[in-house]
Amino acid sequence: MKCFNLNKLAFCVFASAITSLSAEASDITVISFGGANTQAQIESMYKPWQAKTGHNIIVGEYNGEMARVKAMVDTNSVTWHLIDSETPELVRGCEEGMFEELDTASFLNEDDFLEGALTPCGVGFFVWSMVIGYDKARLATAPNGWQDFWDVAKIPGKRGLRKGAKYTLEFALMADGVPAKEVYQVLATQAGQDRAFAKLDELKPHIQWWEAGAQPPQFLAAGDVVMSSVFNGRINAVRDTSTLDVAWNGGIYDMDAWAIPRGAKDQAIAKDFIAFSVSPEAQKNFAEIIGYGPTNTKAMALIAPEVQANLPTSPANIQGQIAIDVAFWSDWGEQLEQRFNAWAAR
Repeated sequence: MKCFNLNKLAFCVFASAITSLSAEASDITVISFGGANTQAQIESMYKPWQAKTGHNIIVGEYNGEMARVKAMVDTNSVTWHLIDSETPELVRGCEEGMFEELDTASFLNEDDFLEGALTPCGVGFFVWSMVIGYDKARLATAPNGWQDFWDVAKIPGKRGLRKGAKYTLEFALMADGVPAKEVYQVLATQAGQDRAFAKLDELKPHIQWWEAGAQPPQFLAAGDVVMSSVFNGRINAVRDTSTLDVAWNGGIYDMDAWAIPRGAKDQAIAKDFIAFSVSPEAQKNFAEIIGYGPTNTKAMALIAPEVQANLPTSPANIQGQIAIDVAFWSDWGEQLEQRFNAWAAR
């Protein structure tokens, strides 16, 4: 484990094994996805909250592995106070008893939030999209969706894809001609799942897999891939210093939410941080740094029009995108991830 001090802030990068962190009573350990996402959280949320409250945040990262949370909960050895979770994992973890249920009305004004931001076990704090990232210096014309992404004859070169079933299977069906609005209807059938994996077979020799959100911009900048699936904010974070850009058509948007692992200590402090992180000012500052949309509706009025233009929730960008189907991935996630892992290992 590597740790760095940022003023009072300890930033810890976790190895693949579960690492326990001892913390004083006023410390909370907050786990996120690393890279530009975590850096934006540090600047817009962690540092201001620390200055306001005097509490200390120990920052860690993971790639969304719910097995790590489950292991801590099952063994009554919870050392994480808050985790940044994508919605399907949040719902599944809540159903399986991995997260504390939250009475959000006790510490938030529920009327201030987008529909779906407040759930039994989580508080959504930003909206993001998984889209196509590319380098304008290498592609004269932006790709027009996943059919272009799959067309290695038209656009030669390696493609970056997240190493997992979620998003990847949806994109494969769109590449095979399934309209975005019908993707989950098709993917809920055995024939649709077979169709998605068959389409992935076509591209497999040209895929460079990524697991951490910081990797796609690195692959693109190095010229390792010509296009990659990517979190839109990871490109937005380097937009001013690179030639990287995104194509929104065929994107999938979702929310990340804060969740408290069941049995975590200092939950009142964790909830105080959650409330601060979704305040209009913190949400505005976060959006300006990384280009993810706020969940607090009062934040939009504070965000400059030029920043709003690069958010996934802007009217121009959300056209042609679909919302992730949380119920689908709650029902099918474990089975499809197992099939995907077996397929990828072949």
